[in-house]
Amino acid sequence: MAKQFYLMPALDTTDLVKLSSVIEKVGNHPLISGFKVGFSLGLTHGLPRAVEVIRRYSNKTIVYDHQKAATDIPDTGKLFAQTLKAAGVNQAILFPQAGPATLKAWAEALREADIEPIVGGLMTHPQYVVSEGGFLTDEGVVEMYRFARSVGVRRFVVPLTKPEAVERLVDQADLGGDNEFYSPGFGAQGGDASAFPRLKVHHLIVGRALLGAPNPVEYLDKTKADLEVLS
Repeated sequence: MAKQFYLMPALDTTDLVKLSSVIEKVGNHPLISGFKVGFSLGLTHGLPRAVEVIRRYSNKTIVYDHQKAATDIPDTGKLFAQTLKAAGVNQAILFPQAGPATLKAWAEALREADIEPIVGGLMTHPQYVVSEGGFLTDEGVVEMYRFARSVGVRRFVVPLTKPEAVERLVDQADLGGDNEFYSPGFGAQGGDASAFPRLKVHHLIVGRALLGAPNPVEYLDKTKADLEVLS
């Protein structure tokens, strides 16, 4: 199967006017698989309002990234899921640093609300896992992905800035097959999309490079052409 690339804009802004302008221009571009909404829009304007603005111009998937969700007790998963469902969100990103009981409960709660869970464990920045000077053990991060797969998760966040670590994750957590991958680090962070040939369906998460582009459509057209060479 040829590699499939998509772009997922990270709408990390508090400016609804700018958001409307960008979504109006790019909302139906074929390269875009969906839009990622974070805490900045959610806390400033309310998640339902942010979803409403996106839905004016696009019917593509809306992913909520709480930066980071699933770090609480298992019981709060249902409230989280119900809140996202009421806002009209389609998928949600979890980073289950609170352990397997929380991951299982939150993933199940999201599915019950017809929201698809996406699970991550490794982040783009340095000093995250112990081998980099961080707090979380390397083995613990691998187990986040492995356990997520065991409870039926098939969508995973992996950093575009750490290809060697992602390669190890794919092997150690058995992430091959029909999984889909979402990678922050495209654009301003300098991640190399060509370094992940084993990830067959790859959503590249882009923020500042797209939101700050003088012509967002031209940026997407050029990016689409560049990615087609790698497919």
